[in-house]
Amino acid sequence: MSAMREAVTGTYLDSFLYTIKLSALSALLGAICGALLTAAVMRVERPAWARQVVSSFAGVAANLGGIPLAFAFLATLGTQGLVTKALSWFGMDLVGAGFTISNFAGITVVYLYFQIPLMFLVTLPAFEGLRPTWREAAANLGASPTRYWRHVGLPILAPSLLGGFLLLFANAFSAYATAYALSSGGARLIPVQIRFFLQGNTITGKDNLGYAMAAWMIIIMVAVMGAYLLFRRRSEQWQP
Repeated sequence: MSAMREAVTGTYLDSFLYTIKLSALSALLGAICGALLTAAVMRVERPAWARQVVSSFAGVAANLGGIPLAFAFLATLGTQGLVTKALSWFGMDLVGAGFTISNFAGITVVYLYFQIPLMFLVTLPAFEGLRPTWREAAANLGASPTRYWRHVGLPILAPSLLGGFLLLFANAFSAYATAYALSSGGARLIPVQIRFFLQGNTITGKDNLGYAMAAWMIIIMVAVMGAYLLFRRRSEQWQP
């Protein structure tokens, strides 16, 4: 019990809060961008294969992570990355502005690569469940597109959107390999901290701290995923 209390005090509590903030921000941005992408794709009717191409890419991108993703972003937005150097030619110094691929903003950007496609895959069935007859009925009654989305579309999509946000939060909260590779093991994220304590190079008497942090992480994940399942069950009633 002492290890469980210590795991949520001092610098360890700061690591939990840092991880929660990063996960919440990447989940929020991923949910917004992913939902907008889904809405845009649903409006595309021609060419017919466009939606299938986006869905296929989303399926691949949502499952890409670890060392390959970290290397790709280091080569792109790292200190010597291609985009970083290209922007410097136009007088935009990302490093000078405080952006590095291993800090809070950098890891958030990397996480969005798989968060946005995941949100697209999660919300696509819900958007497909919006029947055209509902929009037509709203238009016949004099409702503008804004009122349709406010009173019909968004209330129906709300459980799916909230569930998607929670799923993205859990996905970011448990991510390890990508953040570890970007920071060379120096990130303040809880999964990286747990590895430090469980790899055997721990301070004497702190062996149980890694297990305690993992236990708290499991508790948070169970709560988040439990809420996600409730929202998912609510959203399935509108799916075809």
